Amino acid sequence: MSLPTYATLIERGTVVDPASGLNALADIAIDHEGRIAAVVKAENGGLARATATQRIDASGQLVCPGLVDLHVHIYEWITNFGLWADDAGVGSGATTVVDQGSTGPWTFGGFKAHVIDKAATDVRAFVSINVAGALMGGMKGDVLHNPDMTDVESVLNLFRTHPDAVRGIKCHGESGALSHWGTRVLEEASRAGKAAGVPLYVHTGQLFPVIESQRPEPRSVLEQVLPLLKAGDTLAHIYSSMPDGIIGEETTVPAVVHRARDMGVHFDIGYGVNFSYRIARMLMAEGIYPHCISSDLHGDFNSYHDDSKLDYSLLGAMSRLWALGMPLMEVIRAATDHPAGVIGLQHQIGRIAVGRQADITILEKRHEDWTFADGRYETLNVQERLLPVLTLRRGVGHAPRPNMMPDLYQPLAVAATA
Repeated sequence: MSLPTYATLIERGTVVDPASGLNALADIAIDHEGRIAAVVKAENGGLARATATQRIDASGQLVCPGLVDLHVHIYEWITNFGLWADDAGVGSGATTVVDQGSTGPWTFGGFKAHVIDKAATDVRAFVSINVAGALMGGMKGDVLHNPDMTDVESVLNLFRTHPDAVRGIKCHGESGALSHWGTRVLEEASRAGKAAGVPLYVHTGQLFPVIESQRPEPRSVLEQVLPLLKAGDTLAHIYSSMPDGIIGEETTVPAVVHRARDMGVHFDIGYGVNFSYRIARMLMAEGIYPHCISSDLHGDFNSYHDDSKLDYSLLGAMSRLWALGMPLMEVIRAATDHPAGVIGLQHQIGRIAVGRQADITILEKRHEDWTFADGRYETLNVQERLLPVLTLRRGVGHAPRPNMMPDLYQPLAVAATA
């Protein structure tokens, strides 16, 4: 009996799916509906005899579930720092991206019409607890994110109206907010998250302007934030070098970090501009790895629609964590199955299985001396890094856009002075 004709065959790649434990040479067939029709290991004969409209030779490459970037900013033209969704998404190796707080109940309609509905990337959102969203990033945080700009009922109505697109709430646990209003805004976010049954994603590290006379002691920040969180909420920027971050200037890991993990709070890299090798090594030495690896891709906060200073990427963050000692299987899990679970979509995305939509990222393990910098321009010399080869979203291929991943393609001296 002849095999069916598939739309696409991905052949001879190493299929790496941490959720199922699969790590083997295998072929993947994609049907004409953009779904995975078959996954057959090479040891079982593969799919060499099958016919397909398109054949992709993945020899020597990693074939992974489509990457899920849990933290991007993509409300282009409405926020001053927003990027185009497909630059941050399929152009950067991610089939699904989650905008973190660019929108609120007053601005989500435009985000859906002009970003979600037009992107090839699967776009979801954690909406801000404030009604307007971010608009100007951290620069007007004392105006945009004050308690009078919160409206729990409006946020809850947004979840009722757009349950597929809106997956959680973005809020802030940092010195600027605490110096102005204490935990009042975070309390509103906590109340909304519990009422809606959705997770919070909590920014850490100073972002908003601070009232210096009321600046909280850095070690007290997470102590004030943690009681308002629940299992399944996420702390962002866990390897941040900001003084009021979860490590800050400390030389040992505070007990509150272990308490957060023990109560089921997740940790996300949220790579961004403040990632620190020193802090990453300190936490890793105590077995504290990120549950998720995300990019925090955004344009320049101090300009308008300007990505010229962007010097990091999702795959760059993954490559750094791999080089620092996080096992590759866990690196991939932290960018696929884990973030899919955070947004409650682990039964739809983040895994390779027959019947699921064919969201797949094909990667190259490039063997080459390379140097990565962190947010303080400490350098890390590596011999391998992960480069995107092709991103398939519902079976449709999208080529990588190297200009959005300068840390992977530009030597450090060029990237640092761009």
